[in-house]
Amino acid sequence: MSDDLIEKGKENAAVKAVDENVKKGMVLGIGSGSTVVYAVKRIAELNNESNLDLKCIPTSFQAYNLIIDNGLNLVSIDRYPVIDLDIDGADEIDKNLNAIKGGGGCLVQEKIIASISKNFILIADYRKDSEFFGENWKKGIPIEIIPLARVPLMKKFEELGGKPILRMAKAKSGPLVTDNGNFIIDVDFGIVKNPSEINNKLISIPGVVDTGLFIGMASKAYFGQKDGSVTTR
Repeated sequence: MSDDLIEKGKENAAVKAVDENVKKGMVLGIGSGSTVVYAVKRIAELNNESNLDLKCIPTSFQAYNLIIDNGLNLVSIDRYPVIDLDIDGADEIDKNLNAIKGGGGCLVQEKIIASISKNFILIADYRKDSEFFGENWKKGIPIEIIPLARVPLMKKFEELGGKPILRMAKAKSGPLVTDNGNFIIDVDFGIVKNPSEINNKLISIPGVVDTGLFIGMASKAYFGQKDGSVTTR
């Protein structure tokens, strides 16, 4: 499967999600990741064509730049603490519309925005579609942590049956640092059939800020397929 076909599927999923859900006057949450780039481009097109008076709230520095670069109206959750629609990507989506997010390092801010949104929808390509977590996403569950707690938390995650790895930065020496000044540990639990249970165990550990498990938050997912078509769940 060529990269061009995969990208076309992602674009088609993003465009369909925007066309079916974005309405005039909405406050929008803008997610992070490669698929969201297509969504923001389409949002900007619709806004320019029809003067939709949209207000956009970013989930990350990337999303902030996407909003500015596409000429959209940037606002904050301080002024708009209730969001009409949040559109975001995912690293994996299971059969119950639960999602793993955080591969790009923005999970906490993404979850905050999703939690205050009336409608949270996911856009992805077919490779992110799984029955259970761990079938396609092999990098583990991203967990944002307080840096001070790194060593004891690694041991705690091992006690829960996970294989933890401190995520390292790509272009500098040392760990990746999130937009919140924290570290991320990716923990491989293998196939996860009860994500709610493992999520509750993880977030109860002092030093854990939040997990990349988005449980029971999404209302719909759009998947770009190999042939360019789009399926929904």
